[in-house]
Amino acid sequence: MSNVSKRKIRWQWSLTLAMTILCMPWLPVVAFGQAAQSPKRPLIEVRTNFGTMVVALYNETPIHRDNFLELVESGAYDSLLFHRIVPGFAVEGGDPASKYAPPGVALGLDPDSVGLPEEVVPGRIHTYGTLAAAAAGDTPDLAGRTHRMRFFFVLGGTYSSKELELVTQRNSANGRQQTYSASEREEYAEVGGQPRLDGAYTVFGNVVSGLEVLEALAALPCNGWDRPLQDQRMFMRRSE
Repeated sequence: MSNVSKRKIRWQWSLTLAMTILCMPWLPVVAFGQAAQSPKRPLIEVRTNFGTMVVALYNETPIHRDNFLELVESGAYDSLLFHRIVPGFAVEGGDPASKYAPPGVALGLDPDSVGLPEEVVPGRIHTYGTLAAAAAGDTPDLAGRTHRMRFFFVLGGTYSSKELELVTQRNSANGRQQTYSASEREEYAEVGGQPRLDGAYTVFGNVVSGLEVLEALAALPCNGWDRPLQDQRMFMRRSE
């Protein structure tokens, strides 16, 4: 079975389980009370030539959640490009310079001199389809800050327990301690991702519908700058 099929089955199973739970009248009232206290995750529709992805933002990263919502609602992302695609690694977009960029030029190179403070939250890992903020820049004064607009969707293959342990050791050697729960290990084993990025970037959402759209973007031919040969524009809106 392909990784794409596993991801779809896992998502469909989660949806079925959620509907089953909602239809059980015998569950204790306290359980519903506890669920009601959990804030609803904002949903964003990302429209592309290949269809629409729905992204749910994490409430555990409020600075990036609110910044992204503000940008979406202001139309700041509309007509920008998915400007960099690295198969098996990431699909990047959101460079404000991409809206009117000439064909073929490199994008995503300009730093954000202001940026946002990183929100690296334990448990928010770089599994396949997660949404993360790009770094503000590579100079010392921008360390620990993220770009206010540029983002990337995580791609990547699966990892066995042994492979994940090796990545964990390398991350630890670089000062990024990471302990994975059983469910997180299962996610990397079944749906894949980029564990080598854990602890280094802010993960602030994930694709909850339309992974096939991400797959289509990831398969596009690109030039030497990793920019798609044909421009791929995005349009976003908040989904109620």
